[in-house]
Amino acid sequence: MVLSNTGVSKQSVNNNATIPGEDLVLPNDFGMTVEEALGYADLENVSKAGLLRVEISQLPREIPDFQAPGATKDTLIAEWLRNWIMASLKSGAATERHLLPKKSEIATYLGVSVGTVQNAIRYIEDEGHVESKQRIGTLLRNADHSGQRMRKQTSKRDQAVLAIKNYIVESGFQPAQTLPSAREIAKTINSAPNTTRLALEYLSGIGILKSLGNRGNKANWALRVIPEVEAGNNCAIESETLIDQLERDLKKMVAESFELNDKLPSHLELSEIFKVSIKTVHDAMRRLAEQGILRSKRGRYGTYVVRKPDASKLMPLDTSIFVPAEEVTFYNYEKVERHLKTMIRENHKVGDKLPAMGLLSKELDVSSNTIRKALQNLAKEKMVSFSRGRYGGTYVTRVPEAPEGESTTGQTFTWVSINPETVKTYRANKAVATTLN
Repeated sequence: MVLSNTGVSKQSVNNNATIPGEDLVLPNDFGMTVEEALGYADLENVSKAGLLRVEISQLPREIPDFQAPGATKDTLIAEWLRNWIMASLKSGAATERHLLPKKSEIATYLGVSVGTVQNAIRYIEDEGHVESKQRIGTLLRNADHSGQRMRKQTSKRDQAVLAIKNYIVESGFQPAQTLPSAREIAKTINSAPNTTRLALEYLSGIGILKSLGNRGNKANWALRVIPEVEAGNNCAIESETLIDQLERDLKKMVAESFELNDKLPSHLELSEIFKVSIKTVHDAMRRLAEQGILRSKRGRYGTYVVRKPDASKLMPLDTSIFVPAEEVTFYNYEKVERHLKTMIRENHKVGDKLPAMGLLSKELDVSSNTIRKALQNLAKEKMVSFSRGRYGGTYVTRVPEAPEGESTTGQTFTWVSINPETVKTYRANKAVATTLN
């Protein structure tokens, strides 16, 4: 059995081991990436750090005429923003890596409420001129390449759209019939009036409804075509967070593509797969751990499936691939010390400066902490000393002697997983050698 330096048997990882730089492949669905299987392959995982925010002073100085008859403030602001975005993208003054100013700044600049600005941005987002995401902001978009490009939580507006479609079908409305007022529909679907009005505006924009031009609480919408609805889509209107979505997606992935004791991809890999932040992955994974579906081991061990999402029985984790931490450190420190002694004896003299801990850590493929502990042990034996400051480092103070009968020439430094049986054999052999000496 081939063992890895992480302390986990490569065989125990089953089929979902990955190679850095390659697409993650589903264990039970070779040839298809996780992103393709779950429908997120075309989405971007946008980081706020790589974006630029438009200054409020860059917006047009000429603001909309809110006294103009026959138009609402939010539609006038939507037109104002739409024209500026199209002109800025065309001239190169702004790119799709630019964020709109904060809604509160735009509201102050125009002398309107934040809710009015939010409605306006929702209108131009439906047209593909911007794309918003919580904790990121509102990105400029070229409407010619419209379509969702970031993963985000389902909004109450989108849920209200589904609820209104169901209401139209269940109530038996026919084309050309007038719907009740937005306030009455809001009460029926248990939604806020403003959220309902935004949903009705959206349905008008995609050709399902027709605006009658009425204002206030009058009936303002006539049905153009009967919408198509999916069976069982009568969900309550509430904010669904990305953590909720990811929890559902992870359960689906585990149920369909992983077996008990399979190791899941890392948080970073899952972040790229599902197009969400690492923190969102961490929070969703913690929920599954609380439900007894996953179990995580600290360090490089990772997260393993201990129960299928649809199973009630908890499957015990195969712990034979692990070993208590104190035995891992005992074995690793001694291996590192032995290697460092050989390195000093063969390549250095008293007064020489040893390579940095980071370089040694990379060379030996162990943590910097393991190197530090090993060097501290050598310092206790007066073989090395530490110096701080600009020219500081670790210096050789005594060259260790070669153990009698030990050949170090051509020794291969190979790391293994610390399996309990490995430790027993190692200690037994060491005890026998000590007795013979």
